[in-house]
Parts: sequence; structure tokens; C-alpha cells
Amino acid sequence: MRNVITRLAAATALTAAASFASAQTQGVTDDEVVIGSVNDLSGIFAAVGVPAIKGANVYFDRVNAEGGVHGRQIRYVVEDNGYQMPRAMQGYNKLLNRDKVFAMLQSLGTPMNLAGFKLLDPKGIPNVAPLTAARQMLQDPMDNKFTSFSTYFDQSRVGVKYLAEQFGAQNVCTMYLPTDFGEEILEGSKAGAEEAGITFAAETTHKPDEADFVGSLSKLKEEGCDIVTIALGVRQAITVVGTAKKMGLEDMKFLGTSASFLTVVAQVPGGVTDGFYAAASWQDLWARADEPAPAAFIEEYKAATGEDPVGFAMLGYAAADMMVRALEAAGPDLTQESFIAAMETLDYQDDLVGNHMTFGPEDHQGADSVYVNVVENGAWKMVYEE
Repeated sequence: MRNVITRLAAATALTAAASFASAQTQGVTDDEVVIGSVNDLSGIFAAVGVPAIKGANVYFDRVNAEGGVHGRQIRYVVEDNGYQMPRAMQGYNKLLNRDKVFAMLQSLGTPMNLAGFKLLDPKGIPNVAPLTAARQMLQDPMDNKFTSFSTYFDQSRVGVKYLAEQFGAQNVCTMYLPTDFGEEILEGSKAGAEEAGITFAAETTHKPDEADFVGSLSKLKEEGCDIVTIALGVRQAITVVGTAKKMGLEDMKFLGTSASFLTVVAQVPGGVTDGFYAAASWQDLWARADEPAPAAFIEEYKAATGEDPVGFAMLGYAAADMMVRALEAAGPDLTQESFIAAMETLDYQDDLVGNHMTFGPEDHQGADSVYVNVVENGAWKMVYEE
């Protein structure tokens, strides 16, 4: 009898300890886990942020309708930063201090994420699949940071080498926003030029609201630029390519990164962006629309939203899937420590984005692939992979 009582007491103590730990974990209750995002829903990268959030919500809504994860519903709270630092910091403060989020998912913007780390890191809040491919997304302390794809540095480096080899280019140049985002693409472009044995010739910096690029393109023409890498807003990238065609700069090859690898960029009416290249770390959705995983996603997304999905809707959906996989693996006694340990065990084929995703204690980057694509007849076509 005494042994039975002892075992019951021990079991009660363990249950109480688990409940106490859960109660002490920010954003976690018995029936809910709160996930946050500081995203761009109205600024120069809204064409990225809006579909990504819709895609994530499609996945979370389905999971919640099926009972959630370990009995918990997922509440996804998104704050709009408009790609502006003051609004981003307001969003981070609200999510951390008022909404008490457990983790962040798909927060957008290199400078915004870097500033947010100053608030996230002291609390150990996981930052998962940010919508930026900057190398700094895995800066120390790395324990609470997880990215999905290859970096802007590697994307621009690989893309420059490919174009140099294909077209015999001799001079590389960069048009960029003077932020951490733009400067990493600048560095990757210089590295690609060095590896290809050609010259990095010139660079131009731009403001987020700039819309006239005639002067900058004239300068790059004078510098003999064969390849121009772009680290600008979505609309700006389209404007640059269109302006170059009007100026007769047909021999100039323009290269974006994952920040430009958007369905809307390919589908600009009149073939404005035909011939524009982008190096990214996932495969285009509509180029694989007949494959089982993309086809199933397109059907589910259209049924849920009444819209055709775009590439970043696919990424939002895939990021939500990753989050749920980790929540499931972490078990019912959810803490930041158990979640991080679960993320480090993930190893799966993501047929939706076309990558094998794998993490480990020393590897918090899910995939390192780079795919170079070009716009042909209003659609992305993959021409190279590494």
C-alpha cells in the first residue's frame, strides 16, 4: 500500500511539475499556443508578406479544425510593419508583451528581424522561417533561430557565376537599398564576380520609395555593366527591368534573389519582365502545378480563399507545416526548450517547395539549394540548380 501511495505521489508531482512548466512558458496554455509575426502587409514587400500570411493561415485553420496540436489551437497574430522600422518595433513589443507569443513565424525584413532579435533573444523566443534570407538570421545566439533556405549571399553569388558563364559577361554591378538586406546581396555579387574571374564594376544605392531609375541605369551603362544584381522592393525591381528595356539596354542581364522570385513579377502584362533572372532556394509553384503536392496545395488554397495562390503563399503554407511538425514532436509539455529540441530533429522531404529539409543541433538552416530561374512568356522557368 505504501508503495502504491508513493507511486501516486510521484506521478502527481510530475504532473504538477509539467503543468507548472507549461504555465511558465509564454504563449502556451492547456488549449492554445500563440504564434506571432511582424510582417509587411502594406509596404514595398507586401507582395511577399500578404500571400505568405494567407498561406500560413490556410494551414493553421485546417490543423485547428482537426483539433489542433496536442489539444491546443494555434492562434497566429500578425502585425504589419509596412517595411518601416518604427512600426516593426511597435509590432514586436505588442506581440511579446501584450500577446505573449510563444514563437515568431515568417517575420519579414532583414533590418526588422535584426532589431527584433534584441527583444526575442533575452526571452529565448524562437524565430522560425523568417521572410528574409540574410545570413544574420542565424547570428549568435543561434539556439532560438531557424531558417528555411539558402542565403541572399549564396543566391547572388551562384546567380552571378551562372550568368557570367552563360553570356561571357565581364562586368557585374549592383542596384540596392543601403540596408543589411541590400548590402548582403552586394557582397554576394562581389563574391560571385571574383569566383567567375570577372570585374565588379559599379554600384548604385536607392531609397525605398524611389521610382525613377534612368540616371542610375545610364551610369551602369557607362560602366559597361553586363550583369546587374538587384536588391530593391518588388515594384522597383519591375520598374528597373522595364526602364532598361525602354532605354534599349537589351544586353544587360538583371538578376534578383528570392526577394524578387514572385509570381507577380513574372506575370507583369506585356512581357515587361521577360528575361529577368532570379536565384532562389525553392522551386516555382506554377511550373510544377501538375505534381501531386503543388496540385493539392493549389486546390486547398483556392477552396479556402477563392484565389489562385502565388509562390509566397506556398512558402507561408510550408512554414506553417514546419511549425506544426515541431509542435507535434515537442510533445504535450510544450516549452521553448522542448520546441527547439524538436526543431533540431526535423528531417523530411517537402515536396511542395521542392527541397529536403533537415535540421540539427549545429545546423539551423533547413536547405541550402539555389535555383536560378528566368521569366519566359510570363512564367518562371528554372535554368540551373546547385
